[in-house]
Amino acid sequence: MEAKREKRITTKVGTVIAKSSAKTVRVLVERLEKHPLYKKTVKRKKTFLVHDEHEKCKVGDVVRIVETRPISKLKRWRVAEIIGLASKEIETENEGELT
Repeated sequence: MEAKREKRITTKVGTVIAKSSAKTVRVLVERLEKHPLYKKTVKRKKTFLVHDEHEKCKVGDVVRIVETRPISKLKRWRVAEIIGLASKEIETENEGELT
C-alpha cells in the first residue's frame, strides 16, 4: 500500500514595490540567513513577479504570495491575501512621481 504524497503549498510574505502592468505586481521578499563561515545574520532579498487577479494591491502593501502554475514567462506566483495596507505617505509619494 502506497502512502499518498502530500503536496506542500509554498507561501512567502513580502512587500509590493511596483505595479508592473495589468494584473501584475512586483513583490520584494526579505529573509534572514546565517552566514556559513562568519555566523553573522545576513539579510537576503529577492523580487518576484506576482499575479494580482483583482488588481487590489498598491505599492507598500504587505501581501502573502502562493506558488502556482506558470501564468506567463516570469510569473509563477499569485497573491493569496493582503496582510497589511500601505500608509498614506507612500501613496502620495508615488502619485507625485507620476505627475
